[in-house]
Amino acid sequence: MQRIHRQMGWASVTTFVSAAVVAVGLSFSPAPAQAAFELPAGDVITNVPAIPRAMPIKEAYELYDPKIGKNFDVKNFWLRADLRVRPEMRNNTCFGSISAGVGNCNAKGGGNGTKGQANDQFTQQMTRLGIGYDVSPDVNFYMELINSSTWGTNSGSAVQGVAGAAGGNDPALNHGIVGVRAAYMLVRNFAGVQGLSVKAGRQYIIFGNHSLFGHFDWANTGFSHDGIMLNYSTKAFDTYLGWFRTQETDMNQGNATGSISANVTGNNTGMGGNDADMFIFYNQIKSIPGFLIEPYYIGYINRQGSAYNAGQGIGTAKHSNQTRHTVGNRIEMRKGNFDATNEIVYQFGSMGDQMSHATTAASYDGDKRSLSINAWATRNWIGYTHYQSSWKPRLAMNLDYASGDGRAQCNAGSAGNAAVGNCKSANTFENLFPTNHIHMGYMDVQAWKNMMSPSVNFQARPTKDDHIEIWGTSLNLANKEDNWYRGSQGAYVYSKVGNTKKHIGDELDVAYTHMFMDGKLAFQAAYGHLFAGGYIAENLGTSRDQDWAYAQLWLNF
Repeated sequence: MQRIHRQMGWASVTTFVSAAVVAVGLSFSPAPAQAAFELPAGDVITNVPAIPRAMPIKEAYELYDPKIGKNFDVKNFWLRADLRVRPEMRNNTCFGSISAGVGNCNAKGGGNGTKGQANDQFTQQMTRLGIGYDVSPDVNFYMELINSSTWGTNSGSAVQGVAGAAGGNDPALNHGIVGVRAAYMLVRNFAGVQGLSVKAGRQYIIFGNHSLFGHFDWANTGFSHDGIMLNYSTKAFDTYLGWFRTQETDMNQGNATGSISANVTGNNTGMGGNDADMFIFYNQIKSIPGFLIEPYYIGYINRQGSAYNAGQGIGTAKHSNQTRHTVGNRIEMRKGNFDATNEIVYQFGSMGDQMSHATTAASYDGDKRSLSINAWATRNWIGYTHYQSSWKPRLAMNLDYASGDGRAQCNAGSAGNAAVGNCKSANTFENLFPTNHIHMGYMDVQAWKNMMSPSVNFQARPTKDDHIEIWGTSLNLANKEDNWYRGSQGAYVYSKVGNTKKHIGDELDVAYTHMFMDGKLAFQAAYGHLFAGGYIAENLGTSRDQDWAYAQLWLNF
């Protein structure tokens, strides 16, 4: 009886082990260390569970001592890397008030800030390692690891549901954890079709001049997106078609897009559940000499409940529970010494907010999509570069505009507040995933939403390795009832109900860059000063100018 029990015990243990080995074409017989897993004489395993595997698999899994693959050739292997260290300081972050939250200087719904100093100084370090392998001229594997840390904060306590804490893997939260910035396969001339390529996996999305999609490398983590992108390229035009999952609510993990926050979790109910998806159809027409024309469509569908990501009102970046359609066109012209850019974008759709249409505690809309989206934006540059001069000086003028919403404060209350107002629209322009740092002043106090900013920019190259830049910008709100949104797209200052001021202030930036080692190493220093305008005094009750500066050393190869 004891012998039978022992035999049955070994059989149950080895059923799955042996089946796995058979499936990969391995044998235990040459390995004495595995002899203990052999069946006793006379025992036979029946009803072996199937372990299917996707094709192709040309190399067997190794049990213990893996060998370099037979398909590997060191000549096709390559590396790239970045290391950046940047000390940064900002005085009067809230213009004579203290911070009231994460990034904002007063409370939702408006109201004066609390007087006090809000100065900050920190040093960020970014390290990236890219690993690539060319399987063939048309097939490429790439993976990029990233470590993001702020000096002095390389460890943190565990926070349930927040990646980047102990055991997490999201570098966006600055806990010194190594994360994955990119991991994809790129297949060119897919299925034998010349010019058709497929990129599948975590990847950057960069279009135009980063207005809606950029790498956002100024941040210590940047943006990445999980999905698949198809590209068909000819001499006359390029077409891109992509699907990306921006939120996956089945998993209690970090936000795949990086840089902003942790993911939001929820119950997956039905196909797609409470997830968020993004669809991109982007085109580049190259057939007109001196011009690049880029018509596009972007669909953003967020199925999460209205309460999940709505903490800053209807202007919350990537607000939950919405279907937003974005159609636009970008034209870039380069003729002789002149260059110009014009981009016009229109957004429409519907969105839900917990406080929509609420006039009593019992009348808020919950997850209904009662708000209509009707937003637009435009970006315009015209520049002249005197290429004939050794300094290559360039003078450019710019005008940026993005719509706001006059009812942005209608949901400033709570479900139990009978005076929260009546929301009907969500017309604050959605900035999506841009690199705002390069567009509206280097101090990052302005997003491309509820804003109107003319600016003038001068650049020159005293030597081939030196670059200087002077940039002046006037910062204004498009709609005085909507909030002031900073470069990271969150509310910087909540406007008071009945605010009458639009002029935020005037920003002046000076930057100097010196390149070493043929561009592999660069030193850059910049200083910015924001002269506070009437909007700040009216909505914070304090009005001090802000200073900002940084120096960075960046090595890449």
